[in-house]
Amino acid sequence: MSTTTDLVKAAYAALEDKKAVDIRILDISEISILADYFIIASGENKNQIQAMTDNVQDELAKLDCHPKQIEGYRTAGWILMDYGNFIVHVFSEEDRLFYDLERIWRDGKSIDIASIA
Repeated sequence: MSTTTDLVKAAYAALEDKKAVDIRILDISEISILADYFIIASGENKNQIQAMTDNVQDELAKLDCHPKQIEGYRTAGWILMDYGNFIVHVFSEEDRLFYDLERIWRDGKSIDIASIA
């Protein structure tokens, strides 16, 4: 059974594999009951954003991890993938600037992928 940190690393790698822009991990475990982590990334166009989302879903399925819910896939401005302990947010660059989750959740800790055990 994979740990949450294993799954977060796999999701990060899946995003990186599809050339995601500015991938960030926020540890929100001490400030929210929603999840332990947010993974936030941007794509340059609708096709790339959907490909990033598909790749995350495919790679995590290999680890027997499936999303509880996916929102926004058709429009691909902001796709939210809820995996319970972590949530993957894939944005268009414009929507990421508009919603600015990093500012809203600034009390969370920014985590470097290399530091995840």
